[in-house]
Amino acid sequence: MKKADVYTRTGDMGTTGLVGGTRIKKSDPRINLYGEVDELNSHIGVAISHMDKSIDKSLLLQIQSSLFDLGSNLACEKDKRTQFKLPQISKTAIDSLENDIDQMDSQLAPLKHFILPGGDPAAASFHVCRTVCRRIEREMVDFEDQHPGEIPENALVYMNRLSDYFFILSRYLNSNKNIEETQWVPGT
Repeated sequence: MKKADVYTRTGDMGTTGLVGGTRIKKSDPRINLYGEVDELNSHIGVAISHMDKSIDKSLLLQIQSSLFDLGSNLACEKDKRTQFKLPQISKTAIDSLENDIDQMDSQLAPLKHFILPGGDPAAASFHVCRTVCRRIEREMVDFEDQHPGEIPENALVYMNRLSDYFFILSRYLNSNKNIEETQWVPGT
């Protein structure tokens, strides 16, 4: 059996192909944007690897899949997405995040101060996911300003909720390990 080609040489001159076949420069903001989504997915994988084996990771795996869905949409011009039947981020995916946020938050002490990222390695890793997620959200807003209609429906809401989810998940993981949150004290 012939091994699949990892290298195609088609990008050797600094261009890459979108889902529909259009070639664009690798420096294009669209490529950067879905590259950042891919980076977030990798950070999630690292964070999951730090979690206790006993913790249910099914929602995190769904999140990773949703990020692949988002990336595939960003890698395709809006007018070609239907043609390729690309999966969309659903309202159900957003609802799942909100339900998990509410469930975890109900078990946490109310937050009265800003906290410093850290604690358990998994919690600290999900804080990194939160900040990468926020960066993507900002870049999506900018991309939408420059290319109206190109950001998939529900994507901005999903990313906003996802960063909230990572914040609460970080707090939850620290709480489960009885790791006290470090309060931010201005000027120290």
